[in-house]
Amino acid sequence: MPDALERSLKRLAEAVASLERASERRIRRDEARASAEEEYALMQDDRSRLAVELDSALDRSRALEAANAEAGARLARAAETIGALIERMERPAD
Repeated sequence: MPDALERSLKRLAEAVASLERASERRIRRDEARASAEEEYALMQDDRSRLAVELDSALDRSRALEAANAEAGARLARAAETIGALIERMERPAD
């Protein structure tokens, strides 16, 4: 009977050791999952912030394009006016 008791205790110790290993693996997996979920949340926050910044940059770009077009139109009108004045100045007086 002592042999049976020793075998039973040995099996019990092996089962406890196996349970401890499984528990440690589960803890590591849960920690990894929590870390991944945290990292994902941070990435989502970054994505939202970058989207807002991109919208702002696009708005600034559109405003600059409009200002550039307006400046170009004004320069063209000024060049036409200057050209007309030079042309009048170069005409011989009658």
